[in-house]
Amino acid sequence: MLNKKYLAIAIVVLAVAVLIIVFVPSDKRQEQLTDGLKIESWQTKNGAKVFFVPAAQLPMVDVRVVLNAGSARDDGKAGLAYLTNLLLDNGAGSWDTGQVLERFDDIGAQFSTSVMRDMAIAHLRTLSDSSMLSSAAETMATVIKDPQFNVTELDRERQRLLVALRNQQESPEDLAELAFYSAVYEQHAYAAPVMGTRETIPLITRADLQAFYQRYYVGKNAMVVIVGAVMRSDAEHIAELVVGGLPAGQAAEALADVPPLRASKTINQNHPSSQTHVWVGQPGMTRDDADYFPLYVGNHILGGSGFGSRIVNEIRESRGLAYSSYSYFVPMQRKGPFLMGLQTKNDQAQAALKVLQEVLNKFIAEGPTAEELQHAKKNITGGFPLRLDSNKDITEQVAMMGFYNLPLDYLKTFNSKVEAVTTAQIKEAFSRRVQANTMVTVMVGNQDANSKKP
Repeated sequence: MLNKKYLAIAIVVLAVAVLIIVFVPSDKRQEQLTDGLKIESWQTKNGAKVFFVPAAQLPMVDVRVVLNAGSARDDGKAGLAYLTNLLLDNGAGSWDTGQVLERFDDIGAQFSTSVMRDMAIAHLRTLSDSSMLSSAAETMATVIKDPQFNVTELDRERQRLLVALRNQQESPEDLAELAFYSAVYEQHAYAAPVMGTRETIPLITRADLQAFYQRYYVGKNAMVVIVGAVMRSDAEHIAELVVGGLPAGQAAEALADVPPLRASKTINQNHPSSQTHVWVGQPGMTRDDADYFPLYVGNHILGGSGFGSRIVNEIRESRGLAYSSYSYFVPMQRKGPFLMGLQTKNDQAQAALKVLQEVLNKFIAEGPTAEELQHAKKNITGGFPLRLDSNKDITEQVAMMGFYNLPLDYLKTFNSKVEAVTTAQIKEAFSRRVQANTMVTVMVGNQDANSKKP
């Protein structure tokens, strides 16, 4: 009965959201969203940062716990952060895996975990009904503060993970990503794959998980974001409940800076695929980078906006060399990658790569046109409301702001900072920050075919 009730409410919520999207102009939605977005912040007793956004329109609450415990903290045991986070809800307190699942499922709550290079995440979505919210938050609290790290569950998840890692070897896209991060970051912590390797996963023990958890799952290394139909006093109680049981501990040490590439590298991997996957790039920018907005807006023109971007126009529209082509920055604590990519027929790979390089070189040398910049600004600012269309979207944005120590008015000032970017700033930032002569190029495909010259 509870799940049916939850489904009925969810349908009504979706219908209301669709009506808002359809009938409210995007610029007005942006004003309404950011002007009405009140972000409150404080700390729990054990030092965890808390960010709260009251959102009374929908009877839902999102609670996200973010820890500075991503795969960059693996310290030579690739996959350790991933396995630790994965096993949080595989038995906690006095409950086994099935009982934890039932506690969430019986009240229609959704709980998930995930790991990236910078962070580990636990996310709860539940109805704001007091009894359901209380039960969901209590279960989440037990999962976070008292995971069992059961050996049987570890063995099972380890085997599942090994299967997933074997499957990666059949995917040219996965192989390209693994080779790219390894070549770009070399000895840096960002080089290792988030999910680990077939060599490291069998070596990770329960003691390793416990040691990692005890070091990084602590109050001063944690952040809680709460968005939904609750009062400030309720949010304070939820935050203390969910992470207050953790020891205060210490925040994670700062990661080492990412060294620049000293020379270009080309990596070719043979794979019996009909298409070649091409990844080209280098270390790019941090989330709080002083050049963030010129690089972000500039990349939107270069290859970040799909149709209309230079890379798509030149590679797909003008020459028909690839169906998919793009570029983007991945801003992180330390310099995340700047990446250009495409997938093309094996015998067109060299030709497509040449065009990709030419487009980048021209953009660095000349920058964008005034017309391109104006179009990009309209596109970015017009699409901004989609970033905040749901409580979950708001939760993700606020969590990003909190984790990377961005100002609380970041969302409110985002569009004005985009509008302030000039063609000269983009040209200067790209010419200074993107070094076309020191790029990593990864090509995964049929080497006999893609070795053909255009």
